[in-house]
Amino acid sequence: MHRNKKAYIVGAWEHPARKAPDKSVVRLHAECAAGALADAGLTKDDVDAYFCAGDAPGLGPLTMIDFLNLKVRHCDSTDIGGSAPLLHIAHAAQAIAGGKCNVALITLAGRPHSGWIAPELNPTQPDMMWEMPVRHTTVDIYAMCARRHMHEYGTTSEQLAWIKVAASHHAQYNPHAMLRKVVTVEDVLSSPMVSDPLHRLDCCVTSDGGGAVVVTRPEIAKSLKRPRVKVIGAGEAVQGQFAGAVELTASAARQSGAIAFAEAGVEPSDVRYASIYDSFTITVLIALEDLGFCEKGMGGRLVADGNLISGIGRLPFNTDGGGLCSSHPARRGGITKVIEAVRQLRGETHPAVQVKDCTLALAHGTGMLLGTRHSSVTLIFERE
Repeated sequence: MHRNKKAYIVGAWEHPARKAPDKSVVRLHAECAAGALADAGLTKDDVDAYFCAGDAPGLGPLTMIDFLNLKVRHCDSTDIGGSAPLLHIAHAAQAIAGGKCNVALITLAGRPHSGWIAPELNPTQPDMMWEMPVRHTTVDIYAMCARRHMHEYGTTSEQLAWIKVAASHHAQYNPHAMLRKVVTVEDVLSSPMVSDPLHRLDCCVTSDGGGAVVVTRPEIAKSLKRPRVKVIGAGEAVQGQFAGAVELTASAARQSGAIAFAEAGVEPSDVRYASIYDSFTITVLIALEDLGFCEKGMGGRLVADGNLISGIGRLPFNTDGGGLCSSHPARRGGITKVIEAVRQLRGETHPAVQVKDCTLALAHGTGMLLGTRHSSVTLIFERE
């Protein structure tokens, strides 16, 4: 197998808070940064690159770099929604390979559960002049994707429910998860309908908190006393509405996944664990299809009957409970996907959900909205 010597994740830390009314957003970012650096065995003085997105307060990296008292020679605030932290890892690896930095710090944090005011939509944006009058909601867009998938491929609500069931089986072992109760398919189907065909339990939680990741060049990673997690593949892509030829059942994961797998020199069948962005159950199903874990239209069969449950199914996913049960900080859950993949590769998850001999893991993020405009970022990691 081909292996790329790009960069290593040496620190990964998730904030334990799910409700933090006593903490500012900037403090949450700072606590996540401190946690990830401590996990890596590094200090802020080792950091020479910083990455953040729109969840960071003020003028993004300028505000945070000043607040954290960092001395950096590289920064990036590319914002593509919930998948931005995964993009930042990919960009950090590129910057490290190009000699632009040695130690990159990436943070995400927010407090929508305790109170968060969304920025005013700018009516001069090209999409807003058409979309503001009808005021669609996020769940409505995903419900359209789900309904179309059902129409084209015969996918059922019962199959979607299995994704939530799997997440709940994992969340019971996570003391910080918001929803730790194991649920059944019947529980999901009997929960209130939010936007047909999506029920309340098809939707992710809203939480405070956040997380941070530290990425370094290989020489630094090998000098630290931490398990080494290598970034061996990264792919990014965006998808819009194709001037009206909207695709409701497919995502940019088709492109990002193909790029990442080609760069890593591995196949979907080689992956032992997958962290998949799970804003809704349909988000997971479409991503798994587009990443190549099954043929298009066969996602319902892939996720049913416990196939995503660690120790039972063929593809364990989101063993922390994911966004469906554990956390969705700042309404941007990408960084938690990376953190759980790192935990799996290090062998640091709860024994009940730890994947045996986990040497290759995938993390995938979806930013903004399927069915309109969105981003997909796929990362592949290897335990060294």
